Amino acid sequence: MYAAGFTDKGVTRNQNQDAIFVCNQHIGALPNLFIVADGMGGHKAGDVASDMAIKHFTGYIRDFKAQDFVTSENYLDLLMSAAKTADEKIAAKAASDEDMKGMGTTLTACTITDDKIFYVHIGDSRAYAVNHFNMKQLTTDHTFVEELLRTGRISEEEARTHPKRNVITKVLGMPEGMEADAKALDLGDAASILLCSDGLSNMLEKESMMKIINGLGYVEHRTRYLIEEANKNGGLDNISAVLIDVNR
Repeated sequence: MYAAGFTDKGVTRNQNQDAIFVCNQHIGALPNLFIVADGMGGHKAGDVASDMAIKHFTGYIRDFKAQDFVTSENYLDLLMSAAKTADEKIAAKAASDEDMKGMGTTLTACTITDDKIFYVHIGDSRAYAVNHFNMKQLTTDHTFVEELLRTGRISEEEARTHPKRNVITKVLGMPEGMEADAKALDLGDAASILLCSDGLSNMLEKESMMKIINGLGYVEHRTRYLIEEANKNGGLDNISAVLIDVNR
């Protein structure tokens, strides 16, 4: 299994509020760990939130005291506990520092075994499973528009241009606490797993992403190419991509 991750501020933004983490070897009790976080908030608060998410999430995994008792059956519990810790740290910082008030961050984090992906997810960053024939979104966006889609009140075409398409309903750091998703899914015939911020998924169609991911080149080259193409298409937001080749 090979992996690479890159983040870019995009064409129109002055700063990058995304953060990523790529570890293709054991970390704590996990066989590997991959994270994309997309921060939001006032001046500099978004990048603080995403950096804190990575720092406290990975710190919890590394420092977990009962590592010898963790098996794949406990991976989701461990990921959720790490996310909860990061959530509490961000919320406390936002409450104690006026400059950080209202900050938060998406988080999509996963660990992968030979046959399964285990992920925790909150916000509108995404995880996809990709092969030469299909690109399946594994995560569900926590957005106002996704709720409209789910209940059949708008079509997918309407969702693409809806004025509230960027309104996120759940993030790490909300005062009322975290409501994240956690799932274990079979890898099946997936050749690659992609984690990305909406700065990538909003700039490229699935067909374009599939062509790049399934194309020639080392995983580092294909990951950079995804970001380059998103910038060519406008680069309207920060762009982050973590690509993991699981069966190529």
